[in-house]
Amino acid sequence: MRLKALDSLLFLAMKFIKAFDKRETGLEHFDPENVKSILVVSSTAIGDTLLSTPAIRAVRERYPLARITAHFNKKNMELFENNPHIDGIIPYCGGYRKFLKTVMEFRRHKFDLALIFHGNEPQATPMAYLSGAMFIIKLPNTSEYRFLLSNKDRFQWEDFTHGVEQRLKVAELAGCRISDKHMVLPVLKEGKSVEESFLRNHNIQDSDTIVGFQVGASTVSRMWFPDRFTELGKRLVNSNSNVKIVITGSPQEHDYCKKIADNIGERAIVSAGNIPLKYMPSLVKRFKVLFTGDTGIMHMSIAVGTPVVALFAAADAKRSGPYYDMERHVVIQKERTCDPCASKKCRYQKCMENIGVDEVYSTVLKILK
Repeated sequence: MRLKALDSLLFLAMKFIKAFDKRETGLEHFDPENVKSILVVSSTAIGDTLLSTPAIRAVRERYPLARITAHFNKKNMELFENNPHIDGIIPYCGGYRKFLKTVMEFRRHKFDLALIFHGNEPQATPMAYLSGAMFIIKLPNTSEYRFLLSNKDRFQWEDFTHGVEQRLKVAELAGCRISDKHMVLPVLKEGKSVEESFLRNHNIQDSDTIVGFQVGASTVSRMWFPDRFTELGKRLVNSNSNVKIVITGSPQEHDYCKKIADNIGERAIVSAGNIPLKYMPSLVKRFKVLFTGDTGIMHMSIAVGTPVVALFAAADAKRSGPYYDMERHVVIQKERTCDPCASKKCRYQKCMENIGVDEVYSTVLKILK
């Protein structure tokens, strides 16, 4: 109830402030030559932010001398601190936490342009406007805050085939040309020693074939079942004495991951909670293949060149799955079972039952061979 009151108060405040804003903020008045400071917003999950990196690269190529400041989620921004196309990060702390403090930090940068690639609403657009940026571009632009945006032509999510395309369109509206659609995720040099130490401590040798399992996800609807992960893991380790399973996840998922690892046996280990997020790209790069649902680590794997076998049912792989190098990746897509789909509110992923162990096992074996 309190949040709804804050939302309503924020909306009314934005309407009032905008009514007295006499600046010419439409895109017809936009001149790229006057841009010196840029805010790029991608403040949601790991995968969403990775999908924004091709667009951020395009912004850097178009504005090589501008200062580009990113607004990334505090929970995962360490993964992007070495991104070569940004000059700094202002953290998004979630909801209305540190809302005013963040706005004041924005204003100190005197942004000329704000590009919202993927942000949490209702905060993202008002915060970009309160930063003082003359021009604000966001797609889709059908929300109640579209009156704050510089781009007026309406676009909905359905107008884009993939999340990367939606973000690149935002960059194009800011005068950028698209030369490369690959995600950007540099691997830290020190990550190699962390990865090697972790694997050595768990008796995994350079000659071993490592298969990654991402067993968790941001929502239940995107998760396969633990007993099926267990059966798949047992089949894989029994098929080849060199196969080792590394189960990835967040620190909060460690116990869940460990139960699956224990059920598979001694050749399955858990990285969840044992390796800092910023070093995970180095570990994922060592995998022969990553088996996963629609997750951030799936996009991480694609970014560093590791093949994925990705499971989709409630989610649409055409919109959020692998986007390039498709000859390296396999998507197993099943139809939604429930109508209407509960999506993020799902309590039992009925549609995931349609993905059997036999199908997945044969797919993984093909990649391993």
